[in-house]
Amino acid sequence: MQQDWRAVPAPGSTPAAQLRRVSAAGSALAWAVGEEGLAGPSRGRALAMLWNGSTWSKADLSHLDYTGRLSDVATVCSTTAWSVGLPTGNASPLLRWDGSTWREASFPGRGETGVRLESVAVGADRRVWICGVRGGAARLLLGDGGRWTWLDPLPVASANLYRIVLRTPNEVWVSGDQASGGGWAGLVARWNGTWTVLPPITGARLSISDVHAAAADDVWAVGTEAGVGGPPGRPGNPALAHWDGTAWSRVEPGFTVGSLSGIAGDAQGRAAWISGWNYQDQSRSTYLRREGSGWTVARGPAGTATAPYLNDVTSVPGADGFWSVGMTSTVPAPPTEAYTERLDA
Repeated sequence: MQQDWRAVPAPGSTPAAQLRRVSAAGSALAWAVGEEGLAGPSRGRALAMLWNGSTWSKADLSHLDYTGRLSDVATVCSTTAWSVGLPTGNASPLLRWDGSTWREASFPGRGETGVRLESVAVGADRRVWICGVRGGAARLLLGDGGRWTWLDPLPVASANLYRIVLRTPNEVWVSGDQASGGGWAGLVARWNGTWTVLPPITGARLSISDVHAAAADDVWAVGTEAGVGGPPGRPGNPALAHWDGTAWSRVEPGFTVGSLSGIAGDAQGRAAWISGWNYQDQSRSTYLRREGSGWTVARGPAGTATAPYLNDVTSVPGADGFWSVGMTSTVPAPPTEAYTERLDA
């Protein structure tokens, strides 16, 4: 029997706050990161929250020199988690959780102008995979036993990578966008020792925010199509696409205005849940749920927040459950706070 999503309090953040990404190592351990203290022109400051099996609590980051937004997090156990953030100054930070506190870690290019770390993933072998930019090119940074190596550049000009996910210990997938005419198209690529770049996902200014690869011929990509023109802040359109090993096919997501932000697989490795935002139905959070070979719109809990906005969804290893994170409204301005939902399968 399918259970319902429920809101889980994530207290302690300073409005305006939002959680950007979430990573779970089990039913009693998860990290979520983002930003808090957004107000007016303020860029806010880093926010990290820890789930201990019963409650969320805010981690102390006051000892860090870094104060900007944390954009991604990955964890595998209670003593190992990694996070990356937007640049403040010369380059993005790399943060490591050692079981008691977060500390900045060194890596080749740390402090170098133009270095940007976007997304991080950690495997069961504790190797750390990061996608970002160095030397003007999108590429991967691999951490293995304390030794860091920048890998070959992605062979795509004017590319931006926003997400990295592991399929196997030696196969990672990335997603983002690439220049296309006067706009941009969706980008998905695989690294397994060399790059394989899939054909662009065409659209009107389309970016891919997350990707899930069950196999080389079964890949789902989600994102937002900004469209052409319109006033500032105009909502885009949700984008859902499937790769069958030969070509991309666009799939109707079930609503037409809004966005899709994250995708999570089930215990069998199949794409199972997608987090989104439905501009035309903002009374609850919005998901897409896998049903057979297709997807159906599902809604979050009622009466828990005003128009909650979801930024990410992830599975809970060993528990057949899922976490989603975001903010309590669609606008990152006070009194908006950090927000989470849980599905116990």
